[in-house]
Amino acid sequence: MIETRDIDSTSNWRVSIIGFGLMGSQISQVFALHGFRVIGQDVDPNQLVRGMNIIRNGRYGLESSVAKGRISAQEAEEAISRITTTTSLDEALLESDFVLEAVIERLEIKREIFRRAGEISSKQALLATNTSTLSIAKIAQGLPANTRSRIFGMHFFNPPQIMKLVEIVKTDETDEGILKSASVVATKLGKTSIMVKDIPGFVANRIGILVFSEASSLLEKGIATVQDIDNAMKLGYGYPLGPFELGDLVGLDTRLRNMQALYEETKDERFKPPSLLRTLVSEGYLGDPKLRKGSKGGYYEFFGLKRHSD
Repeated sequence: MIETRDIDSTSNWRVSIIGFGLMGSQISQVFALHGFRVIGQDVDPNQLVRGMNIIRNGRYGLESSVAKGRISAQEAEEAISRITTTTSLDEALLESDFVLEAVIERLEIKREIFRRAGEISSKQALLATNTSTLSIAKIAQGLPANTRSRIFGMHFFNPPQIMKLVEIVKTDETDEGILKSASVVATKLGKTSIMVKDIPGFVANRIGILVFSEASSLLEKGIATVQDIDNAMKLGYGYPLGPFELGDLVGLDTRLRNMQALYEETKDERFKPPSLLRTLVSEGYLGDPKLRKGSKGGYYEFFGLKRHSD
């Protein structure tokens, strides 16, 4: 069993977030608010600027949390002070205790990140991927044994500042000490973790995507409208958001990529992206325009409907 560093004092841990897009920056905010020192990395310097703006001024950013009384202005400033950024992967990984990769869903990119992490991070470092669809074992395939044994999935849900669930995904080779430490980290972040075996889409996404897929089928057949389907799941099953509202929140291009990756992994027709989803994305409807810059809108705008939040 791999012995990781004592996590009682989070300020002693160096956390590397690789990929500073929406999820990477938001996850960085969560770690920093809970006392971890964070270094965010992205190859695009403009993305680092955008990511820090998301942390400061985003819908679930620090300023919003201060305005709602969830944290104090001092706590927000302290969180910002714990975050640094770089375009250098090696600089971000050097002597890291916890690496979390949140880059685009491309196997070869993720594998290269973990190859470098295994070489230059701490030899006891936890190596996590935030992938929502790809096999953890495939990401680790071909890497040295000491690296493979430290790789696991740590799947946060959007927005990670609000959502309480974290899926910890283990392969047959993931060390038990690493998984135990991952669970402790999740608890330190104020999350509830579940332990999941390494199958495509894990637990929550498989169920959630099937709900979205069936909702899409009902919509395309003219059985009910976008609004009525969303209301059915909110009022009938207690969902906080309906399947189309949730799709518009996470981004329809993101939903399309996730479904396509899951379909390619499983060859299961249930996960095949709906034709209407492909149409919306191809025509520039990428989700809620308040959240997705440059988007024409999502399902509600496409069908000329008023959002409940408007």
